[in-house]
Amino acid sequence: MAEIEKTARIEVTIGFDDQKLPVEMHWHTTDQESGEPVPCKAMLLSLFDRETLDTLKIDLWTKDMQIVEMDRFFFQTLRAMADTYKRATNNKDLANDMQRFVQYFGEKTEILKKEE
Repeated sequence: MAEIEKTARIEVTIGFDDQKLPVEMHWHTTDQESGEPVPCKAMLLSLFDRETLDTLKIDLWTKDMQIVEMDRFFFQTLRAMADTYKRATNNKDLANDMQRFVQYFGEKTEILKKEE
């Protein structure tokens, strides 16, 4: 295992209403130049446990997140996941299949214009 030369911390702060629903979210990292928390409306966090080989996840979004915003959030996330999968595994065939689904998702949610 490589020796650690530097560490950084990522923090997410979530404000809840009286029904424990997220109404405000901010994130920041110790590597950020400004150091100021950045507002956001949604987050997906997946962590792969090296012992159990399970994926742990946290999915949160604020009450004011619109459906069209969620569609765009998922479109961009799915596209990034396909790119990451391709870089991590070099499995171009499966990554291309994933990108075809992203294209389909983008067209169905009208984020993209349907290909003729």
